[in-house]
Amino acid sequence: MDNFFARVTNREYAWPAGRRDLHWHLLPSRDEALALTEPYRDVTSAKGLNPVLAEWVHVTVLHAGPQSESSDAEVAAMVDRVSAAAAEVDPFVLTLYPPAVGTVALECAGRPGAPARRLWELTAAATREVVGEERFTLIPAVYYPHASVAYAGPEAHAADRATLKAALSDVEAGPVTVRAHTLSLVAQWHDGRSQIVWEHLASVPLGGAGTRHEHNAR
Repeated sequence: MDNFFARVTNREYAWPAGRRDLHWHLLPSRDEALALTEPYRDVTSAKGLNPVLAEWVHVTVLHAGPQSESSDAEVAAMVDRVSAAAAEVDPFVLTLYPPAVGTVALECAGRPGAPARRLWELTAAATREVVGEERFTLIPAVYYPHASVAYAGPEAHAADRATLKAALSDVEAGPVTVRAHTLSLVAQWHDGRSQIVWEHLASVPLGGAGTRHEHNAR
């Protein structure tokens, strides 16, 4: 496998360790996150991998750029625009399937893709409306919903793909359904070695039930 943290740090549109970037996520409940992670603890703790703790499990919708490059007023404007668009989107159930060995992570693919992709479209549109087309690159360019339960780190070369596939095949755990009813805006960073964490900024419910801001001041 390849080192996830080296890849995001060294890519063309780099995300260096410690930098807080704005992300929109779908966040599973505690029980949903535990159902995604606990059956695979022996596998995700294998050499070369870094397990994702239940509290940090997420389905990324959009990586929207450095927090420091947007003012508090601009972030609030993004939230307002996302709220207006999300009011027209019904909550849905996202099914996350047992993890597979990816290039840089163990990923749980999500289905159906279409309603999650709609959230990617509206968050990207809101970001561009506020900060323009040129300030930063929105990631990903092509969206598919998924959650990672482990990232390959600095010892990624030791994570043997065939061994991991065999170990995953022995885990008797099925798909996990996640109730997608709220978009969460976070300021997210990684340590360059093993972890991704965040500070919660705002919650935007689907279907127009109202918006809750939490830590939107810097």
